[in-house]
Amino acid sequence: MNGLLTFLSQFIFLVRSGNMASFFRRRIAEKLSRTLQQSEDALIPALAAVPVMKKQQAADFKLSINTLRDNGILPSSGDIQLQAEDLASQLKRDSMVEDIFTGRGLVMFKVNPKLLAQKLLEPFGKGEDDKFGLNSELFNSLKKGTTLVEYSSPNIAKKFHAGHLRSTIIGNFIANLKQTLGNDVIRMNYLGDWGMQFGLLGAGFGQFGCVEKLKQNPLQHLFEVYVQVNKEAEHNEDIKQAARDFFRQLEQHESHAVSLWQQFRDITVEEYQHVYKRLGVQFDVYSGESFHQDGAQEVVQQLRSRGLLKIAENGTGVVDLSADGDMSSVSTLLRSDGTTLYITRDIAAAVDRKEKYSFDEMIYVTDKSQQNHFYQLFQILLAMGHSWADRCRHVSFGLVQGMKTRTGDVVFLEDVLDEARTRMLHNMSQSNTTKEMDDPEDTAEKVGISALIVQDFKGPLQSDYKFDWDRMLQAQGDTGVFLQYTHARLCSLKRRNEGLEAATFDPSLLPERTSVTILQHLLRYDEVLYQSAQDLQPKHLVNFLLKLCHLIASAHRELPVKGSPQDVAQARLRLFSGACSVLANGMKILGITPVDKM
Repeated sequence: MNGLLTFLSQFIFLVRSGNMASFFRRRIAEKLSRTLQQSEDALIPALAAVPVMKKQQAADFKLSINTLRDNGILPSSGDIQLQAEDLASQLKRDSMVEDIFTGRGLVMFKVNPKLLAQKLLEPFGKGEDDKFGLNSELFNSLKKGTTLVEYSSPNIAKKFHAGHLRSTIIGNFIANLKQTLGNDVIRMNYLGDWGMQFGLLGAGFGQFGCVEKLKQNPLQHLFEVYVQVNKEAEHNEDIKQAARDFFRQLEQHESHAVSLWQQFRDITVEEYQHVYKRLGVQFDVYSGESFHQDGAQEVVQQLRSRGLLKIAENGTGVVDLSADGDMSSVSTLLRSDGTTLYITRDIAAAVDRKEKYSFDEMIYVTDKSQQNHFYQLFQILLAMGHSWADRCRHVSFGLVQGMKTRTGDVVFLEDVLDEARTRMLHNMSQSNTTKEMDDPEDTAEKVGISALIVQDFKGPLQSDYKFDWDRMLQAQGDTGVFLQYTHARLCSLKRRNEGLEAATFDPSLLPERTSVTILQHLLRYDEVLYQSAQDLQPKHLVNFLLKLCHLIASAHRELPVKGSPQDVAQARLRLFSGACSVLANGMKILGITPVDKM
């Protein structure tokens, strides 16, 4: 009788709690807390869901003795396996934790499978699908507040090059993740809309530009002018001088130069917004280097007044970043003619953003060639007395090799998106499983973009990777197409069984290994988000979702809904609906728009 009362009291607590995996983690931590005389909060980070393997899985959670030793909870000397066995022997099994055993310095916990199914799948019957995994104690240690993410940041007056794709989708992922975990996020596009390149373009447009062509195909024409003027400048000193003169006119706000520059900027932003809409990317702020011309001059004055700005032999203004003050490592902030550089404007931009947005952290997303630039930026900000520079972070990424369309070497992003859509549309037309759709082109676009994102996100961001059209668009294997196909298949299953879903279900009707394996995998969702939040790498979430899709594919074959007794069908449908929601939620964080049919 007492055992039944204990089970019921735990069950009632379970139903009231909305913490999914956190419920089990908290209850196991309670056990450990009483034995180790430590707070539950200190023990929770040492507990992790056991990753799903091919062979039968005996445990749901594992406790690392090494973590307890590192945190001073257990003595750091002695045999680690003996410590695990000693701790396990002191812990009691109950109606929630069915088994406790050890292995390789770990204490393993097997929870009641009925409670596992009930707890994990309960939110999906309450309309809380998008909250799954987000109410977790793991996130308590993450700093909340305002996060400013600067990403994409292409140069104006140039077509959106495919090289900017990585910054755009990685920054979008980081912003989505931070927002999902409760941060106030400011999404900023910091356009390269100033500098000597506009001197070249302004001088070039005077010689090679055509107003009519600018109206017909604005960015293509500006690109052609830029290529031509660069070629001329290689052997023509007059062109170089004209470029310097034009940029000086810009910095002095002369009306002709500013008017032409403004026209180029407006044209470019309008064109870029079209590409961003296709990618499902939005920005709260379109900023740019041009916003910080005056601020850059103020930065120069502040550095002078602090004695930080030195004049080098060639007449440039530099800041000494060397440890010994011997000018062995300097950052150039001022040209010899007095005009500012990119880093000068970046310093001014950072100070302005802190004043304007009071951010708690700022994240820059650019390729790894700019690592030294951001090291210098943060060091100069600290030298100026801005202690908040410690909360600025550069997320760098490698290069994409071999991203080409059929048409040539210069790869513009719109061409890549068009080709992804065309190839995907062709693949869908050849497939026997393709469903009738209202807008096949829109579906092909979304699936093609999913394929681009997943191919990009599967590995570490810092790694270069080789772009492969055929592998990227495969329906089988670890691709974005496979994610979309699995989601569409689950949506189809739900449509075919409309009216069958019930407010409650019997969790004991999900005893099969395939069911339990999906549930065990879902236990890791909050851990995957937590890991992603710490290192800002999308690979954790991508690989979690791909694994989920493989598990769902097995369950589709082994757990039919149609033709099963109604209560069994309802339980299985709840399992598939829950998996579908988690898949969709994870895809949205990655920046992928899930499709319902394909």
